[in-house]
Amino acid sequence: MVSDSDTGAAGRGQGETAQLSAIELKVNDQVRRLEVDPRTSLLDALREHLRLSGTKKGCDHGQCGACTVLINGRRVNSCLTLAVMHEDDEIVTIEGLGDPDGLHPMQRAFVERDGFQCGYCTPGQICSAVGMLAEVEAGWPSHATADVTSPRIALTDEEIRERMSGNICRCAAYPNIVAAIRGIAEGGPE
Repeated sequence: MVSDSDTGAAGRGQGETAQLSAIELKVNDQVRRLEVDPRTSLLDALREHLRLSGTKKGCDHGQCGACTVLINGRRVNSCLTLAVMHEDDEIVTIEGLGDPDGLHPMQRAFVERDGFQCGYCTPGQICSAVGMLAEVEAGWPSHATADVTSPRIALTDEEIRERMSGNICRCAAYPNIVAAIRGIAEGGPE
């Protein structure tokens, strides 16, 4: 027989819920006030509480990248982090990058290079690509970086594929995704 103390239930009985936490999140340049269970992932806060449906729930285990958002300019799998951890952070979702009347250059590149098929992974791919290019600009090497001592990273197709490997496209639009990213990296449409 397994008791509550054996399972780490911390004194909560079955059916009891955690006390709600009042938080403020700065999402897409807007401060949003929420009351959430402290165990709520950032992904669920964005989708279920703020109704920002662009960030997708793919695997809910941090393996597919469909939920990628930018937090303080860095790409993060929003399914793996708790909303309560990000009160003082700048969170940017696909909705915050651009809109139909003013697409972000990376969004435009994905459209022009047909870097999507079904579109489900596209928001995470685009957010990840924006974050990835910032990492390259900052000089952060990857596993595929040929010369980690060089002040400028050569953004080869292999380098792009390695850096984007945490984002899965089940439709296999990878060649077009790489082309879209390369186009922006080489000074494409601004």
